[in-house]
This record gives sequence, structure tokens and C-alpha cells, in this order.
Amino acid sequence: MKWLWVVPVALLLVGCGDEDSSGKPEVGKFLASYGEIDFQLYRLASEAAWHSATDINQQHAGERLGAEKALAAFRGSRYVIDASRKFLARPQSLSDVEFRQLDKILLLAAESPGTIPAVVEKRLETEARARSLLDSAPICMDRRGEHCAKTIPPAEVDEILLRSRDLAERRRVWEASRQPGVALKMPLQELRDLRNRVAAELGYSSYLHLQVADYGMTVPEMMQLMDRTTRDFAPLYRQLHASARRRLAARYRQPVPRRMPAHWLPERWGQRWPGVVESANLDEGLRGKSPEWMVRQAERFSTSIGFPALPATFWERSDLYPLARDAGRQKRPGSWTVHIDRDQDVRTLLSLGPGFRWFQASHHELGHAHYDFAYAHPGVPYLLRDGANRAFHEAIAELIAAAARQEPYLRSLGVLAPGRQMDATERLLDEALDKGVVGIPWAAAAVNLFEYDLYEKKLPAEQWNRRWWELVARYQGIEPPAPRAEASCDICSKAQLIERPAQYYDYALALLIRYQLHDYIARKILHQDPRNCNYAGNRQVGKWLWDIMSVGATRPWRQLLRERTGEDLSPRAMLDYFRPLTGYLAKENAGQPVGWE
Repeated sequence: MKWLWVVPVALLLVGCGDEDSSGKPEVGKFLASYGEIDFQLYRLASEAAWHSATDINQQHAGERLGAEKALAAFRGSRYVIDASRKFLARPQSLSDVEFRQLDKILLLAAESPGTIPAVVEKRLETEARARSLLDSAPICMDRRGEHCAKTIPPAEVDEILLRSRDLAERRRVWEASRQPGVALKMPLQELRDLRNRVAAELGYSSYLHLQVADYGMTVPEMMQLMDRTTRDFAPLYRQLHASARRRLAARYRQPVPRRMPAHWLPERWGQRWPGVVESANLDEGLRGKSPEWMVRQAERFSTSIGFPALPATFWERSDLYPLARDAGRQKRPGSWTVHIDRDQDVRTLLSLGPGFRWFQASHHELGHAHYDFAYAHPGVPYLLRDGANRAFHEAIAELIAAAARQEPYLRSLGVLAPGRQMDATERLLDEALDKGVVGIPWAAAAVNLFEYDLYEKKLPAEQWNRRWWELVARYQGIEPPAPRAEASCDICSKAQLIERPAQYYDYALALLIRYQLHDYIARKILHQDPRNCNYAGNRQVGKWLWDIMSVGATRPWRQLLRERTGEDLSPRAMLDYFRPLTGYLAKENAGQPVGWE
């Protein structure tokens, strides 16, 4: 595949001159030629990534690495960098959309600058090795010397932590789930240094700086925003923490702790706390509903608000259901929607099972898919076929999933039987613990600050595990069941650190944006209570959302948010949404310790 490294650049050089006869920079010609070549290489890389996720083997991993090298060589070529800089040096001659495309080209080039090809190649190879470890590192439940007698898949770990009441079993499973981090510690250290070296080539202080630049922000600006967000939600989070630890202590018949033991939580990272509020469990209402019904219902929801139906190719090419034991292949766990070509090829990877979490996951992933299709039209240049920012994509997907939680919608489907009464405050508490407030200290503080220390401060690897648990203790009020060895790296096996590095603040921003969008829809379009409203069947809601999604990244994200909601990025809507919990939790926690210091 070595020829792929040189042919795209040669094609670009042939296709573009610097000026036409009038002396005007030929920006349009450059952007068109770049887009044509990038389209082909990006499609090949995306297709290879899809195959490596849906059929894990060395051949597919190698094909993915080869395609990524070809794409990186094109995007980071000296010609692309020099031409983009030359055009950007004359901003008065550029339209806003041209400027945004050139800025995107330079950001992509900074991921793989052709001035240091050996470093770029080493980075890609190390990332491929780390992905392979993520896919293959065993979670060993029974080790006999150097031999593992019994392994357990990640999905089974998640199920045990969600369902088991046996603290001894929970601890064994939780501690076993930390094992892959040991193998990933060294690759992540190598990746940190390689990523920082790559980013420095085009003038960024660190790889974190390069990722934050996609928002039009500096690292200090992003860190200050995340710090304010953490502080805004800290009083409510502390009350939630006090309530949850008492409920879990009662569940496990244990004294109430000050910090939450990590193995008590129903999710191995502590980023979500599903199932703590047992009265809010909706699994029973989905008994007898097939996985296919769930995902098709997610599409029916979207078409009911006016979104176009997903094309037949989406259903043919997606991989939505668990594999049979004799499938002859292994696929990655979790959920993922990928826009293969930034045009009409969109696919979703799921392993849909029974229960309400998969009902929500269906709505979430199809929300991503509809967003991808919304901006895949000639009015949006190829390079700007993306969310208004990275967080917008997650916000829209989670907005659709949140709409699927609303009581009127669930009653219309029979998921909530006519005779079943739901306590509105308990359901709100469940949302705060599972899909809302609990995510703020995790994303805005713990992981974000760890990656800041990793990339900006170049924290030595021997300090990683201690620093991680210091952050978790301080911001989340969580502690391991026993002191953790410094040789471990309990956060290193979190997939996003390998695959979406230095971007965890995206999830905190997505929460803020999601609740701002929902607040506007409920109050201004539906004229209903944001905690008890129904999007289904309302085409005005769909049009309002489609108008946001269909512009892709052609508009500044702050401007788009302000125009569509009437306010800048703010925690107001999310805090308002959960405000009824304030008095409820104050009463429930009265006379009990709140906080964990």
C-alpha cells in the first residue's frame, strides 16, 4: 500500500494552481481537489475501521492501519499544510465557509504532519497496538500462576455489576476488570509522547491543545469552563452522592460510607449509576419486546417528528444484534454509529439485548445516524459534514434518548402500563444518577483533569494510578475497595483514552447542550413541562432539530446555539431541570453527612 502515500499528493499538485488569471487565490479549486481525494481515502479508512470492529482479527487490524497511514500521509502532506496556510494568510479573500474548511484542513494536518513522517507512522502503529490490546486483553477471573483458567467478557462484567447483590462477587469482578490497564500503561505512555510530538510540529503546546482548538478555544479557556461547570453542579452532586450511598448501603446491608466504594456502583467506571433507584426500573414494561422492535421503534419515533426514514442501506450494513455462539467472528462491545463516507453510507454497531437501557441505546444511536444524514447534502461542503462541534453530535443523540424516557411517550407504547403509577421525583432522581448530573464530575473533572495532567503536564507514568484515584476521590467521592498498586493503571483501559484522546470534556459539554435544546423544545414549542413532555408526532419539533442538524459545521457553534435557544452555553437549563430534587434531597439527607471530605 506504499503507493497510497504519494499518489494523493501528486493528484492534488496536478489539480491545483495558486492563482487564476485575475490573481485571485484558487481556493475553490484547492478545496474541491482536496475533498475528492480525502473522500476516497477517508471512505477506505472508515470501511477498514468498521471491519476491524465487527470482525476482530489481525488481517482487519492490518488493513485498518494501512488505510489510516494512507489517509494521514495525504492529510498531513507539506503541500496541504503550505497551501492551506497561504490561503488563510489572506482571510479577506475568503468566505466564512471557505475559511472554516481551510481551518479544518489544518487541524487534520496537525494530526499527521508530513514534516515528521516517522513520528506519524510510529503513532499510528502504536495506536493500532493499543486497540489490539483493548480488544484482546483478558479479564481473568481465575489466575493460576501465569495461566488464566477462566476469563470473562466485558458484557458479563457489566451485567454482574448491574445485577449482583453479592459484594464478594462484585469485588472480584471489579478488580478483574482493572487488569487490562496494566498492559495498556506502556502503550499509552508511548502514545502520549508521540501525540504531543505530532501536535508540537504545527505549534500546539500539547495534543490536548490540538483537540481543544477544534472548539475555537485555548486550553486555559476549556479548563476554566470545565471547572465552572463542576462547581455549578457540586452542591447537587453531593446531595445525590449522599442519597445513593445510603440506598446502596441498605442494598448490601453495610454501614453508610463517606466515600462510595467503587465496587458498590452498578457500572465499572462510576460514570453512570443506573439502577440505584429501584422503583424507576422499566425493564418489566419491555418484557416480550424483541431487540428488532426496539430499534424499529426508535426509527418510528424519529419519522413521527418528520425525520426522513433511514435508507435500506443503513439496515443492510449495520450490525445491530448479539452474535450467535457459532458466528465465527467477534465484534467490539458497546455502541457506535459511523459515517463511512460523509455521504449516504451510515452504519450502527450495537449488540441489542433485553431491557430499557437497550431501548434508550437504540434511540441514541439512531439519533447519531439521523444527524449524519441531515448534513449529508450538497449544501454542506464535504469537509464540514459533521456536528456543529463534537459535543453537539452527542447532545443530539442523547436528546433523542432522553425524549424516549419521557412518561407520555412510554405510556403511548405500553411500556408504562395504564395502572402503573410512577413517582415523578424518583424518576427524576434516577435520571440524575444514570444519564445526568453524575456525568459532570466524571467528564468535566476526573477524566478531563487526568488527560490535562497527561498531555499538558506530562505526568510521569509511575504517578498515573495515584493521581487518578486522587481525582476520583476529590471530585466523585469514590474510592477503590482496597489501595491500588502504582504499577496498575486503572483508567488506562478506558477506550476513549486510546480512541478519542483528550476529548472527554465533550461529554460534559454535550450534557449542557442537550438540556438547553430540550428546555427550548419543551417550553417554546410543546409548551409542556420539560420533565413530562412528548416529542412524538410533533413535526414542529422535528423541523426545529433538523434545521440545527442540517447545517453541519458550516456555522460557528456558539452562534448556532444562541440563535436556536436564545442563550449562550449555560448550565441554567440543566440545573432548572433537576431543581425539584433540591428540596427532596435536602429532606431525605437531613441529619445525615453530606460530602465525603
